[in-house]
Formats: sequence, C-alpha cells, structure tokens
Amino acid sequence: MDPRKVDARSLISLLQVVLAEAGTRCGTSTIRDLKTISERVEHEGISFLMISLPSFCRDFEKSLDRGQVDHAAFVGFRRHRGLPRFLGGFLDRVFDRGTGSLLSDPCIESIRCVRQITLMWAKIEVPCTPAREKAAFDAYAQAEQDVRLSDLSVKSSKANRLDDFSRIGRLLWADYLSSVDSRVYNDSVMPKHGPGATADKLRGNAKYNNLQWTRRLEVVFPHWEHLIPSPRFLGSVDRVSILEPRDEIPVRVISVPKTLKTPRIIAVEPTCMQYMQQGILSVMVQQVPSSDNARNFICAESQEPNQVLAREGSLTGGLATLDLSEASDRVSNQHVRLLLQNHRALREAVDATRSRKADVPGHGVLRLAKFASMGSALTFQMEMMVFTTIVFVGIERALGRSLRKSDIQSFFGKVRVYGDDIVVPTDYVQPVIEELEAFGLRVNHDKSFWTGKFRESCGSDWYDGRNVSVARLRRGIPNNKQHVPELVSLISFRNQMFNLGWYEVSRFLDEWIIGRLRVPFPTVLETSTLLGRHDFYLPSQETRHDPHLHHPLVRGMKVSSVSPVSLLDDYGALMKWFLKQGREPFVDRKHLERAGRASIVRIKTGWARPW
Repeated sequence: MDPRKVDARSLISLLQVVLAEAGTRCGTSTIRDLKTISERVEHEGISFLMISLPSFCRDFEKSLDRGQVDHAAFVGFRRHRGLPRFLGGFLDRVFDRGTGSLLSDPCIESIRCVRQITLMWAKIEVPCTPAREKAAFDAYAQAEQDVRLSDLSVKSSKANRLDDFSRIGRLLWADYLSSVDSRVYNDSVMPKHGPGATADKLRGNAKYNNLQWTRRLEVVFPHWEHLIPSPRFLGSVDRVSILEPRDEIPVRVISVPKTLKTPRIIAVEPTCMQYMQQGILSVMVQQVPSSDNARNFICAESQEPNQVLAREGSLTGGLATLDLSEASDRVSNQHVRLLLQNHRALREAVDATRSRKADVPGHGVLRLAKFASMGSALTFQMEMMVFTTIVFVGIERALGRSLRKSDIQSFFGKVRVYGDDIVVPTDYVQPVIEELEAFGLRVNHDKSFWTGKFRESCGSDWYDGRNVSVARLRRGIPNNKQHVPELVSLISFRNQMFNLGWYEVSRFLDEWIIGRLRVPFPTVLETSTLLGRHDFYLPSQETRHDPHLHHPLVRGMKVSSVSPVSLLDDYGALMKWFLKQGREPFVDRKHLERAGRASIVRIKTGWARPW
C-alpha cells in the first residue's frame, strides 16, 4: 500500500463509528460533527484529520490547563458564544459556553472523547510534502546555529550558569560517572553493531568486515583490539583505513515518515562510530542501578515512573510535566564535556565516538556544535543527564542557596527525566523553564502542563488522576491482507481501543478485518504469537490440540519476515560470536547467512497457542 495514498473514505467510515459511540457515552448528538468533518476533509483533504484536528486538541488541552478558553484558541473553527460549535455537545460538558470557564466538575468522559476523536489521526506515518521536508532540514541547520549562539550567550552570562551547571553536575553524577569511567579505563567496553543503516552504507553482516576506522578512535580504541577476535587475525586487518579527522565520514542526515505535518529527522552514523557508541552505552546503562541519583532521575528501562508521576501531578497539582522541542538537536557538546570533565577515560571515549560533521540536504556538510542528533547511540543517555542537571540549576536558583546531597535526595520521586519528557515540582516550574531556555533548549509550552489538572508524559495522559489516554492509528486502513504493515497497525489499534473501553469501535473493526480482509482473527491473549483480538475471555473457537504438548491451538496469522542475504565467515563470523551478549545461543541459526532489517514482511496463516 502506497503510504502517500491514505484512503480518506475508510478513515471517515471509522470516524463515524467513533463519533457514534462517543455520543452514546456522553449523551450527545454527533451528527453535525460528522457532517463538519466530512465536508472539511472533502475540501481540505486528510490534512484536516492529521493537522487541523490535533491543533484543535492542543487548544483544548491548554484550555483545561488554564481553566479558561482563550479568545485566540480554536482558530479555523466557528464559535457560538464562548466555545466552538464543532464537538459542542462534548465541550458543553467541560466548559461553560457563556464564559468559556472550566466547569467545577467537568465530564471526564467528554474529555476522553474529544481527545480520542481529534488525536487518533495525528501519528499516521505518511510522507510530508517536499516543502515540509525542506523546512525540517532548514530547522535542523537553524538549530545548529542556535546551539552556537547559546554557547556564546551562556559563556558570557553574568549568572555563572556554566559554573553552576558544572558544580551541580558533579553533585548529581560524580559517583555514577566514576563507576562508568572505571569500567571504560579497564577495557570493559564491549562494542556491538545495531540493525539500522550506517553512513558508509554497510548493512547486515557486512558490518563485521568493516575496514574503516578513525584516528580519534584509534587513540582510545585501537582497531586491532575491536575489529578482530584475537591477534591471530592481525593480517586480516592490514587493509583497514585509518581516517584522519578531516577525512572522517560525516553523519548522513535523513528524513523518515512521522506525520503529515513534519518528518522525523535522524542522523545516520558511520559504522565504526555506531559500533563503539553502542559499547559505551551498554556500560552506562549497566551502571545505572548502582547509582541512587541515576536510578531515581534518568533510568531509561521503563517509561512507567514518568507516567506514575504524571498521574500524581494531575491528582494533586504538585508535579508539572514539561516537553522539549527538538531536544536532541539542542544539546550542546560543551555541556556534555562539562559533565565528563573529571572522568578522563570516559570523556576521551565519548569524544572519540562523537561525529563532528553532518551532511544536511540543502546545506552541505556542517561542523556540529551539538553533542549528537537522534541516531547516535549515546544521545538519549547524555541528553537526560544534561536536562536533569539544568533542572537542578533552576531548582537551586529558586531556593536561593547551594544544593546539598540531602536536597538532591529529597527530590527522589519528584523529578524525573525520560528523553524530552520532564517531571518537576510545580513550585519550581518557572525557574526551571528559564534555565532550560537559557541553556539553549526550547520548551514546548503547548505540551507542557502545570496549572490545571491535566498532565501528559511518555504517552500517558491524565486528568484529575483519571486516565484520559487515547489510541492512535499509525497507518492507513488496509484494503486487503497484502498490506501487511497497515493490517498489523489496524489490529494493534483495535486492541488498544478495546482496552480503553471502546467496544462498538472494536466490533466494527472486527467485522472489517474478518469480513473485508477475509483473514482469520481469533481471540488471543497479549502473550500469543498470533495476530488476534483481545477480549475479556477466550471463548470456544476453532481449535485443535498439539499432539506433543497437549495444549490447545487456534488458527490465526503470524507476521513473517526474511532478512536479506548477508554471508559472513572467517574472522568476522568469529567476532560476531565473541560479541554476543547473554547465555542463550543465537535464536536464528542462519544468522551468518542472512542479517539486517527485512525489506519484505509477509503474513502466514497457521496454528499456535492463543496465549
């Protein structure tokens, strides 16, 4: 299915059912709402669903946060008195139409329905127009210039921000970074290759025969220690090219589909850089549990702590949720160097694995002031440390005195950072935002909440302690079972809707999948390997028993993918075995024959357990 051709009629058919069930749940009519959407989609195209409706929801959420509908909100939607006519039956149960003020006891179900109707289309992955793609690359280049200007501004600031950042960074991370530094110094870095693309276009098993290294890497990680399994194979790496800094391959900046409004911009790293970045990241992640501060502020193993704190913030008002825009592209390398300045081995390792140049479409090769873009294995971990440090710079300024270790510990369970999602106590929101922006970061005020009872963090949305999260459709609706990614996405969406209590929508999608696509769709538990529907129970269905294990089997669909042919032998094959982590053998017995991301995904029908 061409991702550029999303069938608007299928989306409207689904929307009609969502609106009908939403109207039933809230006791209001949605006939005029459906008419409005249908007419605007006919005239404006699917951009109304994917851009205009999410914009409507952003204004709705900010109105919840402020307790009042602003006169400038809901642009493009006609009003009747204080509120838009569109979705008016739901809005009347949340706001007073005469004054636009939030009701003292707003209808939680109406809040859920407005968000579900307007946000379910926002994340459909479709390519942008060339103009929007160019604008995204321009924004990437502009962010680079902003980082340079911010570095100069912070350095010349009379507020001693860099000194405070450095001191608080030591207070937060000294023990954690010392443990990482010790392991790096003692040669405990175990590199590994990721599954994705690289700037030098090596794929699959070809990465284990990489013959390019950099002079900067050579100083810290000699190629003969990390490209071959033992000195016996030294002759095999005689052909390795050691690139001087001026000859290093720049990261390749590309766009991948995200939403119709904007693409996702990522930087594809050279093979040798990504290889060693993954090794350093593994050490950093492994040391997080041994540090109280790292474990309580930046542990990336789960988003759940942020989600729990978001719920608490919506219930008590004591915690705020902040969101950053272009977060990865605005972290200065100078700030990372300040955090690592007292940890020589780690500092040198991180600097050696950091790409210094980026090839940006329309802008040529740029020298980078940022630490790294999304695409570097170290970006996520480093940005969380930088953001947390700046948060505490803001907290210290609010307190009016230097922070102590006991102060830091008092914020366990009150401050949490996961990527660009930040949770802080409401009392410190303004000074924290001021410091984040002073350090060159950009707070997304449309997605940051601290005044009312609405909070969102890490995909979890809450109002007054109650879950108002939505299910999102990630791809267009398939017309036949050959559209595998769309079918998998639709089944996932169906199950999300069921788990959120949208049972009429779930039944409609069941009929669509079984009747129109003509595929088996059994009831299964989430742990089953089959593509199936979730329900309250496993009803009697077409089954047979495994002749060996004597457990029931049901007929359904499995996603099947075949990796591209990628033969590996000699020292590369042995090196792959040595680099494997974990006690279990390779699941794929043909991993030396095929490797890399599958370009073709198929669905196979067969028998498997429903759990």
